[in-house]
Amino acid sequence: MTKRSSAKYKIDRRLGCNLWGRPKSPYNKRNSRPGQHGAMSQRKKLSDYGNQLFAKQKLKFYYGDLTEKQFRRIYHKASNIRGDTSQILIELLERRLDAIVYRMKFVPTIFAARQLVNHGHVKVNGRRVNIPSYSVKDGDEISLKDQSKEINLVQESIVSQEREIPEYIEVDIKEFKGRFLRAPLMHDVPYPVTMEPNLVIEYYSR
Repeated sequence: MTKRSSAKYKIDRRLGCNLWGRPKSPYNKRNSRPGQHGAMSQRKKLSDYGNQLFAKQKLKFYYGDLTEKQFRRIYHKASNIRGDTSQILIELLERRLDAIVYRMKFVPTIFAARQLVNHGHVKVNGRRVNIPSYSVKDGDEISLKDQSKEINLVQESIVSQEREIPEYIEVDIKEFKGRFLRAPLMHDVPYPVTMEPNLVIEYYSR
């Protein structure tokens, strides 16, 4: 997990939005910036560069506060694939194993998804994979180890009504397994806030 995972809700207040759409987010009650003087500081109108940076930070934080090196590597991979780079960037992010575990509702947060994968609880096509950045292919089956199905966090998350499972993923709730059906289009991804990958591309293309 990243060093900021324990303070993930400060990210909401820092960005000025409920980034993951969680009812528990303190941003719902206190939308000022974090810190001693956060309530007194006002958000200024951003420059073009500021808007690009803000869009990049939102997308990077959403997927578990990826490091800049990790995120830049994903951008470079997307830019080397023929097609709409912003669309391909989203596709590559959604193909990450930790993102898919989160989308399947095996865990309540993307940070918990990364931890679940890191600790060896997740299998891809029957084989254990402990790399959160592992890129899942169309048709791959993702499942939990038998003993992992009994984890309280998993049991509670799978029946939670907090999020919906997107159409590009199918899940068998009783068996704690599912399948990545296809690459999502931008409008398929259930972001709670507006994401602007086109501005992310502009940021890195400067």
